[in-house]
Amino acid sequence: MSGAHARGRGSGRTKPAAPKTVTATAMSAGAPAAKSGAKLDLAGEITASLVVFLVALPLCIGVAVASGVPAELGIISGVIGGLVVGAVRGSTLQVSGPAAGLAALVAETVLEHGVATLGVIVLFSGILQIVLGVVRLGRMFQAISLAVVQGMLAGIGLPLMFSQVYPMADAKAPGTPIENMAGVPGLFADILTDPQAMIATLLGVATIVLSFVWKKMPGPAKKIPAALVAVGIGIAVAALPGVDVKTLQVGNLLASVRLPGAEQFAGLADAAILTSILTFTVIASAESLFTAAAVDRMHSGPRTRYNTELIAQGAGNTVAGILGALPITAVVARSSANVQAGAKTRISRTLHGLWLLAFALLLPQVLALIPISVLAGVLVHSGWKLFAPEEFPKMWRQDRGEFVVMTVTTVVIVATALLEGVLIGLAAGIVLAALRMSQTVIRQHVEDDTAKVVMAGNATFLRLPQVIEALESAAASGKPRIRLDLTGVTHLDHACRNQVEEFTAQQRGLGLRVELLMPGPAKQTRTTPEPAPAPTPPPPAPGPDAEWFYLDTGPVPTEATGYAQRPPLVG
Repeated sequence: MSGAHARGRGSGRTKPAAPKTVTATAMSAGAPAAKSGAKLDLAGEITASLVVFLVALPLCIGVAVASGVPAELGIISGVIGGLVVGAVRGSTLQVSGPAAGLAALVAETVLEHGVATLGVIVLFSGILQIVLGVVRLGRMFQAISLAVVQGMLAGIGLPLMFSQVYPMADAKAPGTPIENMAGVPGLFADILTDPQAMIATLLGVATIVLSFVWKKMPGPAKKIPAALVAVGIGIAVAALPGVDVKTLQVGNLLASVRLPGAEQFAGLADAAILTSILTFTVIASAESLFTAAAVDRMHSGPRTRYNTELIAQGAGNTVAGILGALPITAVVARSSANVQAGAKTRISRTLHGLWLLAFALLLPQVLALIPISVLAGVLVHSGWKLFAPEEFPKMWRQDRGEFVVMTVTTVVIVATALLEGVLIGLAAGIVLAALRMSQTVIRQHVEDDTAKVVMAGNATFLRLPQVIEALESAAASGKPRIRLDLTGVTHLDHACRNQVEEFTAQQRGLGLRVELLMPGPAKQTRTTPEPAPAPTPPPPAPGPDAEWFYLDTGPVPTEATGYAQRPPLVG
């Protein structure tokens, strides 16, 4: 099961205003609205929780194995993610547990400091997360573009599919996503020569097909989760004579709990351990809240309360640290399964933790009947839904710049890891936004003895090459006068301003007459004084038979005009 994890996507007009108000309320405070207008579907929540349980179980075991710790510690972290984090009102549908995004870091930490010290690191990372949530730093993670979110989901879904192809054939995944992809042809060759691997693969394929078509079944049968049906079929096939496929094996949870002692707490004086605490805190917080932004886009229910969710993640990691378990983050694969299964409240994600605990403690023999290939098939289906290949051509048609950001995010996540991919995707999105905001229109022409350059829009350092080219072209025209009109520029940053002023001073030093008009009337510089305004002529004298009346023509004239300080008389 080492491959069983994802690499961690107000004028009085009341009628027009009403729909907008309702929409804003539904999006920002969906929970109260849902409670007041909708009836709780407890059966639907239980069904969704079972689906999430079936997705979470192999992930918990796979992440634990990949992290170099006993599989039971992964299940303990999954239980905490459901019962502790799931019970807090941070996010409604986001599901937490051990995540593959931290597996490499956990494995390195365990190798260097030991499993017992891992508990202390996770404990204090949780406390630090709670502090960050209390000081309200969670909101900053909402600044993430749709292209980055979709790229993140695709970057998680694609490696998830390829990693689960191996356990679907009762084989071990080579390791990284790139290695998993490259090893698929060899895997297929092995399947064709091994009858038992063929049976396991067929069970996984049947699970994937059921996941896609089961909702189209007529009658009440379609209300049963496809994953549950697939598990039932898998258990029946695995029990047949001559069938020898791998099944889940879970040991004693209570015996796996390792409370940190005084020796481990004394390690807090080590700078390396303090660095690990900060590293775990940053990565776990970023992954959880980036995932929250992605999950919020999957449904129309209540939005995530980012600071509260950060506190919830901290509470979960604090408990996990005390029990010596793996660190916890929000996980897209489980959250996506939760949304797709029709969950509407926190009940489903909390119950999934209860199922993990109950089966691992009370019914481990039942888990031992479930073929690993069936659970791998469930995860392949979840990976495909996350990858959503149809979103790429759709984004290409809508916005090719955003398509590039989305593709870059996906590729980097697949090649490296979740956090690195999201950060590079965000950087690409910022560069794209800066280029689009820095739209400078430059017009050049020669009129009589004057070379004119007119600029409009946003002139920033990103457009400095075009600005320099226009200025040099004006200087090379050979005209004795240069007119630079920047009054249409809405934003002029320091780099462009400095370039224009240096050019002006240089050309004046060469004897040219340069007229520079900067944005804003107070910043205009001219080579010739403005002509004085012509005096306003006095009104004509009225005739002897004229009838007089007052006409309000606006502001009262001043004494400087020579008129009386009252509305003028008009005949």
